[in-house]
Amino acid sequence: MKTAIVTDSTAYITKEVRDKYDIHMIPLTVVFDNEIYEEEVDLQAGQFYEEVKSKALPTTSQPSIGKFAELFEQLSKEYDEVISIHLSSGISGTYQGAITAGNMVDNINVFAFDTEISCMVQGFYAIEAAKLAKSGKTAADIIPVLEELKKTSHAYFMVDDLAHLQRGGRLSSAQALIGSLLQVKPLLHFADKVIVPFEKIRTRKKAMKRIVDLLAEATNGEEYQAVIIHANREEEAIEWKAELAERYPNIEFSISYFGAVIGTHLGEGSMGLGWMKKI
Repeated sequence: MKTAIVTDSTAYITKEVRDKYDIHMIPLTVVFDNEIYEEEVDLQAGQFYEEVKSKALPTTSQPSIGKFAELFEQLSKEYDEVISIHLSSGISGTYQGAITAGNMVDNINVFAFDTEISCMVQGFYAIEAAKLAKSGKTAADIIPVLEELKKTSHAYFMVDDLAHLQRGGRLSSAQALIGSLLQVKPLLHFADKVIVPFEKIRTRKKAMKRIVDLLAEATNGEEYQAVIIHANREEEAIEWKAELAERYPNIEFSISYFGAVIGTHLGEGSMGLGWMKKI
């Protein structure tokens, strides 16, 4: 039994890592001024943050059922089954699209997995699944492991630019104005599959400290993997990683980014930290 691992572009796994672990990626799309881009294929994060400075905020959409079906058909020539690992079903129809397409395709069994999260924490699920698949494990073996990991995975995001949230319709103009005057940095997290406010904190520095406190509380000295996620703030992410790696030797830290789809909703300057127990 040969098992393929699929994820979508919002996991923001680099091509190098996808190639290393044989992870197949299906892109979400971003529409700028009626031009359609496939995220992580013909629109990279750096380009997106440049474009958004001078253009209207883009719209985003999930992969079409046809794109999924095409990918699964292609995989059926080499694999017996697919685990399709996606961003939270509460913020996108991508997971449901994988289920629908899986039911349309013959010759291969498709198992969709809802990570209930996004970005590189979603990527952690895909990488762990791919390692297990490479060792000969099947979906029946792998999915219970992913469900166990779900009990230990969390992510918190600090939104820097309230005006960006307001432009995207996620915040009223009055709220954005009041928040900006008060320098409020809302902390967001996933709860029941959707992104909701966790706390409102007055400054960027305090917000980032609060996220670290949450990490320390959750990991409690155990072996974890964690990822710093930034929206066009690579230097700040590198500094933060060095500081955290020194303080928490039990945690393996990496750096990732908010790409175009998630960046559209959070805005430049956002920072996040996500984690999951090591297996």
